[in-house]
Amino acid sequence: MALGVDRTITREFARLALREDIGLGDVTTDSCVDADLVAEAVIYCKDSSVVVCGLEICSEIFRYYDSSITVSYHCQDGDFLKIPSKDNGRSSEAMIPLCRVKGRAASLLKTERVVLNVLGRMCGIATHTRELVSSLGSSSCTLLDTRKTMPGLKAFDKYAARVGGARNHRFHLGDGALIKENHVVACGGMARAIRRVRSAAPVSLKLEVEARTLKEVALALQGGADMIMLDNMSCEQMKECVRLVASKVPLEASGNIHQENLAEVAACGVDYISTSAMFRAPPADLSLLLSLVDP
Repeated sequence: MALGVDRTITREFARLALREDIGLGDVTTDSCVDADLVAEAVIYCKDSSVVVCGLEICSEIFRYYDSSITVSYHCQDGDFLKIPSKDNGRSSEAMIPLCRVKGRAASLLKTERVVLNVLGRMCGIATHTRELVSSLGSSSCTLLDTRKTMPGLKAFDKYAARVGGARNHRFHLGDGALIKENHVVACGGMARAIRRVRSAAPVSLKLEVEARTLKEVALALQGGADMIMLDNMSCEQMKECVRLVASKVPLEASGNIHQENLAEVAACGVDYISTSAMFRAPPADLSLLLSLVDP
């Protein structure tokens, strides 16, 4: 199974997160669990449906703390799992098994919360992203994420969005030039900001310009933007912009985007829609259930 996130990033996260959570030591586990006791555990999802995401990342966290831990998978990242309904249409009481873990009981207990927090967040993001993409229906418009990720978890959040079916917008500020409202104010005008970025940035770097009005779209187009972001515009305004630009450059709709208006925005004719809605999704409801292994 592919890790999906650079292993160095995952291990550095594991180091910081486990140090934060374990602190000076796990008083409960160290007091009542024998250090050499071996156990196995199954991680279950208690939601009725889930897009699986983050299994190998969580395996890395387990193994960072204790390299003797082994993990086997019941599914893989990207799988959409659903609990079958009973004859009456209601979901059964069953839980969805995601993976099985074996190792020292103390190690499993000490890493449990960090693993479940990461896995639950990533599954939640991937699941809601899938719902957002589904809301686009047969539209050719592409859903993008944003940089409104949780600091320290950006690599995981962005990966989960990809697993859910979205494409990543900029990962960091060096991925592309994006002139926004505050840049225009600080630079003294959109045309001047475009000229200065064009003269300073590498020639291969794409330039996107945020526009709030039809006039600003025209300025961005005239200035040679490679892509234009339509910021917080109404559908009527966006349709006017689509007519003005006439497919000369891609258009991205952004601002106040949510599941209920995605299809309407896509119907305006934009090429991309960006939203951070997936990063506000509730985490999947997970449990780790431990059982002892016979000697």
